[in-house]
Amino acid sequence: MAKAMRKVRTGAVVRTGMQQTAVVEMVWKQRHRLYRKPVRRITRFYVHDPLNQCRVGDTVRIQETRPISKTKHWRLLEILHRRQVAEVQPIELEADLDAAIAGTEEGVSPEAVGMEAAAVTVASGESDAGEEPAVAEVEDAGNSGDDAAEAAVEAGGEKDA
Repeated sequence: MAKAMRKVRTGAVVRTGMQQTAVVEMVWKQRHRLYRKPVRRITRFYVHDPLNQCRVGDTVRIQETRPISKTKHWRLLEILHRRQVAEVQPIELEADLDAAIAGTEEGVSPEAVGMEAAAVTVASGESDAGEEPAVAEVEDAGNSGDDAAEAAVEAGGEKDA
C-alpha cells in the first residue's frame, strides 16, 4: 500500500507573537463561477516553528502534519527567503528627526529648536488686517504664561490675567 503524500505550501509569515507558532498566509486566485473574473483568496495556516526562527515577512515552505494543537496542523519545512522589515515606530522617527535637527545646530537643545521653529511659523503666518500674532499663538512658541503676556504687551496687545 502506497503512502499518501502530504500537502506542501509556500506562503509569507504574517505573525510570530506566539511561542513555537507562526501564522503563514498564502494568497491564491480562483475564477468566479458566474463572472469568470479572478478572485483573490487568502488562506492562513498556523505553523509549528519549534526554534522560533520565523520572522514577519519571511517566505517559507510548510508541510501538512498531524494535529499539533486545536488549530495547528502544519509544520515548518524551510525558510526560502528572509525579508528585511523595519521595526521602527513613527514616534521613534519623530524623535530621530528632532535629534538630527539638534545635531545641525550645536549647543541648542531639541526643545529650543522646536520653540524656534514654532516662533518662525507664527511670525511668518499671515494675519487678516496686518495685526500682530495673538497671545495663544505666542504661547504655542513654548513660552510660559507670564512671558506670553509680556510678549503680547510688547506687541501692542492687551494683557490677559
